[in-house]
Amino acid sequence: MNLSQYIINDIKALLITDLASELQMLFNQLTYSHIPVQHDRVYIGCISETDAHCFESDKSIEAFKYALEGFFVRDTTVWLDVLEAFAQNSTNIMPVLDGNNHYLGYYELNDIINLFNETPFFSEPGGILIVEKGLADYSFSEISQIVESNNGKLLGAFISKAENDVVQVTLKIGNSSLNDIIQTFRRYSYNIVSGHEEDSFTENLKERSEYLKKYLNI
Repeated sequence: MNLSQYIINDIKALLITDLASELQMLFNQLTYSHIPVQHDRVYIGCISETDAHCFESDKSIEAFKYALEGFFVRDTTVWLDVLEAFAQNSTNIMPVLDGNNHYLGYYELNDIINLFNETPFFSEPGGILIVEKGLADYSFSEISQIVESNNGKLLGAFISKAENDVVQVTLKIGNSSLNDIIQTFRRYSYNIVSGHEEDSFTENLKERSEYLKKYLNI
């Protein structure tokens, strides 16, 4: 996926010699969490809005170099890595550099998230299933085999939680009733984290529980 069309150029990187007041004025006009800074046409980092409002406005940005955050992506970085960079740096603006570290512009978080929403994981019809198993016991090849052996189409899968040597994998599955897939996952010792209206195993347990409760109350 070519992201070059999503590079925005309406914010020029400030110079390290610019006054902090210029930085503060930009933040008052914009809704971005960071502003990029350059020196001799080379990107050197971003200043956050939180830090900028603590600066003495009559001093140059150079006096506050300690506050620079060095995150960026290249113009060749794939979109999933771009999305990861946004998440890791808690920002809504991501500077884009060429191979010489020259600032080309930036990506906006909403644009990249919209690209994610257009992937089959979100755009194709299907059901969401979350399964859980020990870190040493699960494999994506096994998960795929379970889905496909039940004539399901795996539209996407990712590890949504990893804690205490147990992982949760979120799946998007199309072209199949989830009930058969759920039962197969159970036979392979996966715990089903998410409930689903087609999960007859859960529904049967619920019905039997209600029946037992009524019987004990007689």
